[in-house]
This record gives sequence, C-alpha cells and structure tokens, in this order.
Amino acid sequence: QLQVVESGGGLVQPGGSLRLSCEAFGFTLHAYAIGWFRQAPGKEREGLSCISSSDGSTDYRDSVKGRFTISRDIGKNTAYLQMNSLKPEDTAVYYCAASPFACSIYAGDYEHWGQGTQVTVTS
Repeated sequence: QLQVVESGGGLVQPGGSLRLSCEAFGFTLHAYAIGWFRQAPGKEREGLSCISSSDGSTDYRDSVKGRFTISRDIGKNTAYLQMNSLKPEDTAVYYCAASPFACSIYAGDYEHWGQGTQVTVTS
C-alpha cells in the first residue's frame, strides 16, 4: 500500500526555520514525484514545491522561491522541505503527496496524500 507520512511541523517564531519530512512507504522516490502543499484555515490548498522522480529536478511556487527548498534522500526514501525566513502567513497544515507522473504543484495531479503536519509561525 502506497503511503506518505509527514513530520517535522511545529511552532516557530517569525524568521525561524523548520524542516519537514515526507517518508514514503510502498514505493520508491525513483518512481514517484513528491509534492509539498499547504492549507490554511478558510483557504484553498496550494502547491508549494515538487521534486521529480527521474532526475530530482524541482519546481517552486513563486511566493516561496528563495525561502523553501525541496530535496530528497533516496536511501532513506524520504523527501524534505526546508523552510527558512518563516512568516506568520506561512501558518498552515502542510501536506506531502506522491504522483507517478511529472513534478507538479497542482494538487489534482497527486493521488497519495499524507495526513498533514501543522506549522504555526507566531511570536
């Protein structure tokens, strides 16, 4: 059974950093692209970043370019989202998802979703 599990969320002050993890079960990151998404209360889910299965190429939403970095460790079958210079507006539930298709930050392209991890940025 294909599954992804997020971890690493928490409470952080503005300007701080967090690294989220997305561990894959039942498949390898060589075969599936991983996307990171977030959803704040009352808002739609938005795509943040993705990393391709084939060559690890990446894509980012404009609003997080330069602050967020996606990466993966094939040996650990885990993808990461390093988030720096966090702002209160980054507060949301963060999700990772897996897709057998190309890297995409469109939620509709993903079939397998984790349960989410809460990130709260506040002073």
